Amino acid sequence: MNAILQLCRRLSNSNRTKGQRMTRTGGPPGPNILWYCADQQRWDTIGALGNPHVHTPNLDRLAREGTAFTHAYCQAPICTPSRASFLTGKYPSTIHLNTNGNTHFPPGERLVTRRLADAGYDCGLVGKLHLLGAAWRPEPRIDDGYRYFQFSHAPRNDWPKLHDYADWIREQGHDPGDVLRTRSHRQGPLHEPGPEPERDNVPVSLHQTTWSTEKTLEFLANADGQRAPGQPWLVSVNPYYPHPPFNPPWEYYCRFDPQSLPGPHFRESDMEAQAALARVDFQSQPQHPNTFPARNLQAAYYAQIEFVDHELGRLLDALDRSGQRENTVVVFTSDHGEALGDHGLTQKGCRFYDGLVRVPLIFSMPGTLQAGLVSGALVELSDIMPTLMTLAGLPIPEGTQGRSLLPILTGQAPPAHHRDFVRSEYYDAVDLPNHTFGTMYRDRRWKLSVYHGLDIGELYDMETDPHEHVNLWDRPEHQSVKLDLIKRSFDATILAMDYGPRRIMPS
Repeated sequence: MNAILQLCRRLSNSNRTKGQRMTRTGGPPGPNILWYCADQQRWDTIGALGNPHVHTPNLDRLAREGTAFTHAYCQAPICTPSRASFLTGKYPSTIHLNTNGNTHFPPGERLVTRRLADAGYDCGLVGKLHLLGAAWRPEPRIDDGYRYFQFSHAPRNDWPKLHDYADWIREQGHDPGDVLRTRSHRQGPLHEPGPEPERDNVPVSLHQTTWSTEKTLEFLANADGQRAPGQPWLVSVNPYYPHPPFNPPWEYYCRFDPQSLPGPHFRESDMEAQAALARVDFQSQPQHPNTFPARNLQAAYYAQIEFVDHELGRLLDALDRSGQRENTVVVFTSDHGEALGDHGLTQKGCRFYDGLVRVPLIFSMPGTLQAGLVSGALVELSDIMPTLMTLAGLPIPEGTQGRSLLPILTGQAPPAHHRDFVRSEYYDAVDLPNHTFGTMYRDRRWKLSVYHGLDIGELYDMETDPHEHVNLWDRPEHQSVKLDLIKRSFDATILAMDYGPRRIMPS
């Protein structure tokens, strides 16, 4: 049996001593890790997992060669708190990092990349990090563990200096101010039909998604010679796609006939339902899909995903050519989803519909992790961090709230169950006028969303109403279910709290 698999099984069956120094427990070096995190990609956007409209041959291949989790939930529907959560294995509220645009990273918290670097991994980041405020300036570095660091936040021309993607455009002989113009869809409701050949967006050759691949290829090839022979590596790849402003290059957009697409999950009753939630912050106002080109939006979004899929394929091919694929764990996920017209909404905010909080999650390592497995277990993105730690042969740190997926990945546990419930949080996460606080609690059947201080919420039966159109919150026949779920959600929230310094003596 593969030596790494033996190591993983020993680790997953052992009780680790809390607080012990993070060192390898023996055996060979841990596997390499290619961690690809798309930005704002919904769960239902992969061909092999059920979407017949978007073509994702490389994601399909990854699912074929690995394990795909179809019910993975992010811990916040907003970038920074979600990314902070899956990089630390804790809930955003636990580590006190709940908002975009924040001032600092909480002292005392350590990223999984810092932990892996301390254990001997060579760690690199390409693209977005977004743990601190990153508008109009490069994001300040924290003690993140990345030796190789190629930064790009939103592909706008906001940073005249120290923005690696903009500098790369200059190296290609172009002006970022000219290249990084959005010529079609912009933030908010769409009023234009999409890109055209004469009015194209950023060309593929100069695109941030392409740049992300080029810089990752440099890291994989150890182009700077800084990685020691045999040293394991982790590279975190974070393109900005398929995040708004929904501006794919024409050559990808033209693959789609918008009128052939199904459009958003929408019922006429959704407009009344969203009106009842008007005090709950969101980045867009509800609109009937008949009043804006919703299928054009879907076409643009799918075009961006096909672009991401193509670039992921370039990296998989590079691993094959270099002989590294069989010793590399490939992880694909996204920080959160996108409303995409569902319920009349676009973009994101304080809602917990599956389009916003349910995301792709695939692990693949041929010969070591189970291949062709599709798991419907409830899992959280907080589970990524402890999974990587155990794969690397390292103990899971004290206080980690995520749970390693290794037993499912290695066939030691049945794939149908991992958690009894999953949680997501929104605590005044973006700069919107109502400063909303909300929490979601979802078990196998029910999803409860509570908008705190407003005496309103949502309750859905996910078995009979998977697209969340019938809110049972006020239905008399569902009050006992609602109250039980509120209690369970409240208990889970309190038990997730960081309650301060740990007790070390009786008094």
